[in-house]
Amino acid sequence: MAATADRFYLSTAAAQRLPPPPARAGAIGWLRANLLSSPGNIALTVICIVAIVWVVPQLLRFFVFDAVWSGADRSACLASPENPTPGACWAFVRVWLNYFVYGFYPAALRWRVDLFFVALAFGIAWLAWLGAPRRDIGAFYFFIVLPILSFVLLSGVPMLGLAHVSTSLWGGVLVTIVVATVGIVVSLPLGILWALGRRSETAVLRLFSVSFIEFVRGVPLITVLFMASVMLPLFVPERFAPDKLLRALIGVALFASAYMAEVVRGGLVAVPRGQYEAAQALGLPYWRMMALIILPQALRVTLPNIVNTFIGLFKDTTLVFVVGIFDFLRTIEAARADPHWATPVTSVTGYAFAAVFYFLCCYGMSRYAHNVEMRLARAQRR
Repeated sequence: MAATADRFYLSTAAAQRLPPPPARAGAIGWLRANLLSSPGNIALTVICIVAIVWVVPQLLRFFVFDAVWSGADRSACLASPENPTPGACWAFVRVWLNYFVYGFYPAALRWRVDLFFVALAFGIAWLAWLGAPRRDIGAFYFFIVLPILSFVLLSGVPMLGLAHVSTSLWGGVLVTIVVATVGIVVSLPLGILWALGRRSETAVLRLFSVSFIEFVRGVPLITVLFMASVMLPLFVPERFAPDKLLRALIGVALFASAYMAEVVRGGLVAVPRGQYEAAQALGLPYWRMMALIILPQALRVTLPNIVNTFIGLFKDTTLVFVVGIFDFLRTIEAARADPHWATPVTSVTGYAFAAVFYFLCCYGMSRYAHNVEMRLARAQRR
């Protein structure tokens, strides 16, 4: 009996030491591992397949096959004997497309907005392409040249032959892109400064940073916009009151910087203490230590949270309409109220168009950040 028990134990131990059978490779192996790994997973997979099979054809029918693509007014999108169940009214989007993009910007000067879009896309592509040549010049172009060029093009400088265009005429995608770009570009460096100030050994600087961060994070963005657009002019003479759009830009940038400060602070906390001590042992001063040793590691750790903050900020730009600024979503709201396009499907089409725009922008940011994370992970493993 003892020998039998010993053989059983040895055979069991040997079996336990054997490696598990290799997983089946290919599409079948992926399906088993990700979609069919358990009864609950199988049930969810079946439910999703049924939903997709039922929902996707309905969406395609409404937004593509039965959609109305041309027309001059609401009559094109109303039910008729030829089309008893009309789909999306894309004719409404085609007629109002210029308004959705430019707002009330003068039609004869819209080439300046187009040039601004091209210059912005060129600057983003130069910085986003990690293998681009002379990215130092690209950074100078994006952070120094592009803001000056954008102001000259959009606002106008009469001395240069460019007529002035008031920001009250700006609207649509133009305003959304301007507010989001300024908020994203300004909030990150400001957030880094607030985060460093919160961890500073100077009591006054630390108290000021903590007070600002906690106060801003404790109020909604609408409150900040109302304070910047309504309350600020009450404390300064009218001739010194900043432009309405400029006030909104300042409010959005400061609001986003407070949240960015906490994101960066989390990255600073995640950096091991030994990195600080090693930098100090090398004799690096504080700012060089932060710029060369600490911040690169902290920003790499918090890259997903930084991108999440950017995406949230991009979507929050729609809140500027509460202070009378016609952003992209606000132009759709105004256009769908036109009685010449009053149909049951006009609002759905307008909101679907807005959803596609925001999805493409946010998804592009998230995918680029994911690719950067993968590249940094591969570099770290090497």
